[in-house]
Amino acid sequence: MVADKGKKSKVSDRIVEDDADHIDGELVLSIEKLQELQDELEKVNEEASDKVLEVEQKYNEIRRPVYVKRNEIIKSIPDFWLTAFLSHPALCDLLSEEDQKIFKYLDSLEVEDFKDVKSGYSIAFNFNQNPYFEDTKLTKTFTFFDEGTTKITGTAIKWKEGMGASNGVNHDKKNKRPFAEESFFAWFSETQQKDIMEGLQDEVAEIIKEDLWPNPLKYFNNADEEESDGDEDDDEERGDDEDEEPGDEDEAGNE
Repeated sequence: MVADKGKKSKVSDRIVEDDADHIDGELVLSIEKLQELQDELEKVNEEASDKVLEVEQKYNEIRRPVYVKRNEIIKSIPDFWLTAFLSHPALCDLLSEEDQKIFKYLDSLEVEDFKDVKSGYSIAFNFNQNPYFEDTKLTKTFTFFDEGTTKITGTAIKWKEGMGASNGVNHDKKNKRPFAEESFFAWFSETQQKDIMEGLQDEVAEIIKEDLWPNPLKYFNNADEEESDGDEDDDEERGDDEDEEPGDEDEAGNE
């Protein structure tokens, strides 16, 4: 009887092992099939990304002449870009009082993707002749590499004598976002190579490219709305004062 029990135990152990091998085999097959499907999805996603880039490049070409026409109209509106910057909730704090004076000479702003959209873009500020610097075009360019790094280049501004320091530009403070008392133009000297994987992106460039540039009129109009709101508030305060006056006179009469 003891021997029979031993045989049964060995048989049951083999059955358990066979079942485990069967389960492990099925699991491996399932994972392999899943990986095959995942690889197939990756190919589809890559194809889709390429198609999206093709469409983006196509419409960039269509948008370009529209942007040119828009810039021509903007040039006829005094202080358009200065107003748009000052009305933007994030950009307004970056312009010092001296920067605002310089922005009055800003003729046009341009944001342009590279022909290969995913490889980078540039932001250009075109200025009329001015008493602050020799340059008529200040550019900041972002070039993206496959390994996840970004090469940043910016115009080395040729300030006229005494103007760089007086406008808060400290060339020793590179790669640091300028505070309000410093100059917005220090941004052009922030050219340290950054690692996108660590999330170290140029927030100012992102805001200009993705928010301000597509529809600057939205922020230019904000200034008018704020002014009209302020006028309405003044009218309401004056109305309240007028409403209170008769009552005050009655109280004075009763006394």
